[in-house]
Amino acid sequence: MKQREANKTDNKVRVVFMPSGKRGHFPKGMSVLNAARNLGVDIDSVCGGRAICGRCQITIPEGDFAKHNIRSSSLNVSKISKAEKEFNKRIGLPTGNRLGCQATLKENVVIDVPISSQVHHQVIRKPHESHDIDINPIIRAYYVEVEQPDMHKGEGDLCRLLQALENEWGLQNLVCKLHVMQALQTSLRESDWAVTVAVRKDSEIIAIWPGFKESLWGIAVDVGSTTIAGHLCDLKTGEVLASAGLMNPQIRYGEDLMSRVSYIMMNDKGELDLIRVVREAINDIIRDLIKKAGGHHTDIVEMTLVGNPIMHHLVLGINPVELGTAPFALAVDSSVEILASDVDLSIHPGGYIYALPCIAGHVGADASAVLLAEEPYNSNKVSLIVDVGTNAEILLGNSKHILAASSPTGPAFEGAQISSGQRAAPGAIERVRIDKKTLEPKFKVIGCDLWSDHPDFLSNIPKGGVTGICGSGIIEVVAELFLAGVVDQEGRIVSGDNKKSKRILKDDRTFSYLLYKGSQSIKITQNDIRAIQLAKAALYAGVKLLMKRLGVEKVDRIRLAGAFGSHIDVKYAMVLGLIPDCDIKNVSSAGNAAGTGARVTLLNRSSRNQIEDQVRKVEKIETAVADDFQQQFVDAMSIPHSKDSFHNLAKEIDLPPIQKKQKIVRKRNRKRSKNKE
Repeated sequence: MKQREANKTDNKVRVVFMPSGKRGHFPKGMSVLNAARNLGVDIDSVCGGRAICGRCQITIPEGDFAKHNIRSSSLNVSKISKAEKEFNKRIGLPTGNRLGCQATLKENVVIDVPISSQVHHQVIRKPHESHDIDINPIIRAYYVEVEQPDMHKGEGDLCRLLQALENEWGLQNLVCKLHVMQALQTSLRESDWAVTVAVRKDSEIIAIWPGFKESLWGIAVDVGSTTIAGHLCDLKTGEVLASAGLMNPQIRYGEDLMSRVSYIMMNDKGELDLIRVVREAINDIIRDLIKKAGGHHTDIVEMTLVGNPIMHHLVLGINPVELGTAPFALAVDSSVEILASDVDLSIHPGGYIYALPCIAGHVGADASAVLLAEEPYNSNKVSLIVDVGTNAEILLGNSKHILAASSPTGPAFEGAQISSGQRAAPGAIERVRIDKKTLEPKFKVIGCDLWSDHPDFLSNIPKGGVTGICGSGIIEVVAELFLAGVVDQEGRIVSGDNKKSKRILKDDRTFSYLLYKGSQSIKITQNDIRAIQLAKAALYAGVKLLMKRLGVEKVDRIRLAGAFGSHIDVKYAMVLGLIPDCDIKNVSSAGNAAGTGARVTLLNRSSRNQIEDQVRKVEKIETAVADDFQQQFVDAMSIPHSKDSFHNLAKEIDLPPIQKKQKIVRKRNRKRSKNKE
């Protein structure tokens, strides 16, 4: 009996997998891949151990591992197999790497599973996004070899495919799309009965390819009122393969959201025009992405979609007119899953779109995506997150409570309604500094790293020259004019400074500031400053309403999101009074947080449940009907604010002395009636 037990132990070896630390005893001759599966070690393989996919690559560290009482060596597993040699010849196997499906156990050994071979919990870091994503997509690819038909048996090809998937991958009760059934027989016979299928939610076969398919792609789309952006991702690795963007062609029907709703109201079937052009734009982005990545639109099997409520509704083919008037009712607030083909978007015919949930009538799926990307609900500190755009979306709160609102800032921050304003493009002024003594400016334009006072500036600017000023430049020039004393707290260009500098020009009844004199002079007029004051006051008033509702007088952290928010210098945003006072080191850009949130839901299936749960907990505040919004708005018209102090900002910048408003009392002479006693 003891002899049998000893022989049984002699036939097993001790294996430790790193970095998980999982360990066990396994029979000699078992493949490393099967040993890993028995222990539940996170190791990938989609070809069923046939040395085709190469995803189960492992390395074997050499040396003594005293902690595990193992002297590990590459000699402790089998020699390189014929199949591995063929794989190396066909694709290439890095020196020292082995295929886990081919290497078999001989002696006690330590096995290292690199990140590239792990199925789940891979973390990718996008430096420009500063966000970690756990890779666990909703769709996975499975390679199977299907038994050939037998004329004496009645099973169809689909029956045998389903049986192969159950036998090899443990997938049960799968349903199959009609287009997959239509392509099934051709695919099987074209590839000698071996196919790759894409399975969604472990329950539905949505695509099939002959032979082995290396990777599946997904696309995250952020539909903004001004721009549309798309990111093409490898669903296995999370890598962003390509990014593309373009102006939202709906701009031809209106600069801002409400003007587009007005177009729909005033034109019969007008919504069809906006639906058509936004879908065409997304398809243009898809074509651009696959061209950059070198693939085909059928390689894209999943899409996630974010956008403000009106963009969200239009992409889905829903008329958004109800969002144009109170009570701003959404057609649907929950997440939506539909076939991309139902809305004429050109990805794989079995591919789905997942549209994130909207929060309220003016706070959309893009705000949900920002909420997911920034996760204020996981912190005890009060975070303020603002996605700055034509309709600013505001999130405020912490792990106890999250509030959401929107403020109608209008298009001034994007260059519209500004005399020399333009959207961000080469030649647009984006950075400004003004000398406090001479009032002379210097600036930078998009497309040139030199300041305008550099001798080589003119020879290095884009071909079109200095063309205008974009949003970030407008913020900086107004803030700099305030810091230099040219503009007072009420936003007025001070008339006395026209004697101090030739830059201050008489402009009818007001004054303007000459920023650049060239073939096309660029001035900052009094009306320009008013437009910025109106926009920033709307945003600040919305923030103050949320702070009052949450019961806080200060915030611990501020994040500025969106294409515009990511290019604002946070100090100037605070000088202007765009955001409340906060420790400068805790104010930063969140980049395209909505796009990040869209990528998170594309690459991590559990994040979808997470955001759907969090959105239900968010309290929605409608600024348009709030009792004290108007008073908050009036107070916020001043630069930076008529009442709020900015102690943290004052530590960083010398602020002009704030002149307290004095109440003017007018004496009235009351005339008594001569007939009145």
